[in-house]
Amino acid sequence: MNITNQNIEELITLCKENNQKAQFEVYNRYCKAMYNVAYRIVKDEHFAQDVMQEGFLKAFTKINDYKQEVAFGAWLKKIIVNYSIDFYRKNNALQIEDLSKTLYKIEEDDSFFSESIDLNSLKVKQVLDAILGLKDNYRMVLTLFFIEGYDQEEICEILNISYANCRTTLSRAKENLRKKLEEI
Repeated sequence: MNITNQNIEELITLCKENNQKAQFEVYNRYCKAMYNVAYRIVKDEHFAQDVMQEGFLKAFTKINDYKQEVAFGAWLKKIIVNYSIDFYRKNNALQIEDLSKTLYKIEEDDSFFSESIDLNSLKVKQVLDAILGLKDNYRMVLTLFFIEGYDQEEICEILNISYANCRTTLSRAKENLRKKLEEI
């Protein structure tokens, strides 16, 4: 059977046997999606390419740890996200505000977007560009929350911050994004 016709479980089994053709096929199936994940975090296309490739190398060296408890794509995405954040922190000295030492009040407001924003006319690129224009810690939290789909507890683990800090940062990031979107 041709390797390109095999399902992902069969390819993973072959990858565990260090089959390079299977690894190449897995890479080809997931590289665009994983590049996008890395790019949204590191904000540079060349670094995103490097991070994605290093993430794949790490995944292939740890492939025997994959126990099929989650979909392979989700397992790989977690590796890429963690590697991207580590890379970004190392290279940009990301300083997340320690808001746990600051008194603050969060007003939970389910109406994230105000009535002055015409959601129908906004384009995805405009929203992504607005997110990219935010402070790094706001951009990182919004990307993990809205784009990558992590919940607040997972974001706390990934960024190694307290729940209160995550909640406050997410709230402030949403508010800043809302203001940027009103200007569009």
